[in-house]
Parts: sequence; C-alpha cells; structure tokens
Amino acid sequence: MKLTLSVIKADIGGYVGHCSSHPDVLTRAEKNLAAAKKAGTLIDYHVTRCGDDLQLIMTHQKGEENGEIHKLSWDTFLACTDVAKKLKLHGAGQDLLSDAFSGNVKGMGPGVAEMEIEERDAESIVIFMADKTASGAFNLPLYKIFADPFNTVGLVIAGNMHGGFAFEIHDVKEHKKVMLNAPEEIYDMLVFLGAPSRYAVKAVFHRETKDIAAVSSTQRLSMMAGRYVGKDDPVCIVRCQGYFPAVGEVLEPFAGPNIVEGWMRGSHHGPLMPVSVAQSNPTRFDGPPRIIAAGFQLSAGMLVGPNDLFDDPAFDNSRKQANDIADILRRMGPFEPHRLPLEEMEYTTLPQVMKKLKGRLIDLD
Repeated sequence: MKLTLSVIKADIGGYVGHCSSHPDVLTRAEKNLAAAKKAGTLIDYHVTRCGDDLQLIMTHQKGEENGEIHKLSWDTFLACTDVAKKLKLHGAGQDLLSDAFSGNVKGMGPGVAEMEIEERDAESIVIFMADKTASGAFNLPLYKIFADPFNTVGLVIAGNMHGGFAFEIHDVKEHKKVMLNAPEEIYDMLVFLGAPSRYAVKAVFHRETKDIAAVSSTQRLSMMAGRYVGKDDPVCIVRCQGYFPAVGEVLEPFAGPNIVEGWMRGSHHGPLMPVSVAQSNPTRFDGPPRIIAAGFQLSAGMLVGPNDLFDDPAFDNSRKQANDIADILRRMGPFEPHRLPLEEMEYTTLPQVMKKLKGRLIDLD
C-alpha cells in the first residue's frame, strides 16, 4: 500500500531547563493525535521525545507536505506550548517562529522528515531523533550506512545493494542541492559532507529501484529566525532490510561517537551519544548531544513498536567514549575547537557581545 511516514518535531518547552520533556506535554500531544486517528486523518501515530524535543511520528495516505497533516502538527505544538507555559517550562514554544500557520510547517521552526513509500511485505524502519545538535549531524552516519563497505558489508556481498545509492545533498546556506552517486562519486561527495554546518544529506535513494532509503530534516532554525533560538535537533528516517542495509548496519555508525556541533547554547562541538529514550536527558553542560533510535515494523500503516534500539549494552563503549571525549573537550572551555569557529557563531548569542565591543576596535597603525 502507498503510505506516508511523517516525523515532525519541535522544542516547545524544557523540563528542567533544556534537559527533558514534561509528561503533561507528551500527554497533550497524545490526546491530539489520538483524536486525529479516530477521525481518520492518521492511520497510526507514536508520540515520544528526545531530550526537550517533542517528536510526532505519524502514518497516513495524504502524501508529503500535506497541509492537513502539517496543520495537525502545528496545532498540537501550540496546544503543548499552552501546557508548557502553564507549567512555566523553559523556552516554551521556542521552535515556533510564527503566530499563524501558513499551510506548511517547513520554514516555521519545526523539523520535518517525510517519505512516501510503497509498503513492502516486511517494512523495517529506524527513526533517529537527536537533541543538542544541528541538521548536518547525520552526514557521517548516512555516509557510513549507504556508502562505506567497512560499515555496511551488504554493499559488497549483497547483489541487491551492489549498485550503490544516490545522495541528495542540500546547501542550507545558499538553498541549493546536488545529487551524487556512491560509490563512483564518493570523493566529490565527501567535499560536501565533510562540512556539515553548511551541507546536509536530505535524502538517499536506491539507485536501481529508485526507492527512497532515508530522509532527514535539514532545516536550520537559526537561519530561519535570523538569530539563535535553539539547535535544530534533527530527525532522520531510514528504511532497513531487503535491498536496504540491515538494521545492524544502520546502527553500526553509532558504535563510536562522532563529533557534532551544538551542545551548550549551540556554540560547541561535542560527541553524539547514542542512548535509550529514558537516557535522553542532556544535563552536563546541556549535553553531551544525544541520539535515540526507535525501530518499527510497518503493517498496513500501523506502527508496530517502538523497539528502543540503543537500549543495548553493545553501545556502552560508545557512551563511555562519548563521556571521555566530553571530558577532553570541556577542558578547553571557550577555546576552539570546543567552541565553534567564529563564522559558525554568527547565529548564536555571541553577536550581542561583539556589538557591545564594536566601538573598542580601532585600526592598526
């Protein structure tokens, strides 16, 4: 059956500070989506959170960027913001950059990842949700999953993947995109993927079947708002098994933490720590950045799950390495490379300080 899977997220209030989400906020979101399912708008849904980000996972048959689905999400975020304000949660509604819905939540603050698929006989899906990091955080994992045979042996030994995958890469500053093919164009691809603050993988496609394999949110919240209002905290949907990488291959890039931008005030580099939902409470220096993985089987649009995939001792070493890296980076305080380079600080709180000091800068003799 033709099916649309939509993952739409927003930070609408932290409990306490930027650490987590209050249960009442999740309960309100659950109530809204339950009503939408009963009315036939949704086939199924799942409400969860990663840190202080509310995550709406929805299945329907209305296609991508559907106004009704996006309006449902927007209204849910507004209703949850009301709850957050009553509880005086920190940063209530901070991801909602407009007072009025304009037909689509893209460009209005929330992060969006959607894919329309023909549901297979066995449709395995992993949904990654991250907190305290930016949209380019999925560049390295997606490269490893779909282009690195040292991570995904299926690229070598599975005939149905041997033809490779195509990557749609977005320039989030210039609003351009490029399609590059793996394996023959991986050197060109890495020119872009190695600069995740500017370039982000939007989608990956199976080159032979043309089917979508993965999609991520590439919205840059600070660029939409023109100022720092919080990190992008991206989401990513990955299809698994069959002519896509196996679940184990999709999770393997997180067996060692990669370094991402985000952390405190969105102004630092830090290790991306794979954790269970229960452990997605970034507290130390508002971090380290966290990522969760919810696994589902789709059955006629019903979300069978979730399986909390990082709730596994196999990722204990990755979590320990992340803490060790965090110790090393934190010793550097406000110095680069722990703090982001100046060109990446343009959309943080730093410009307020620089404006104050502007009159103190004088020309050299």
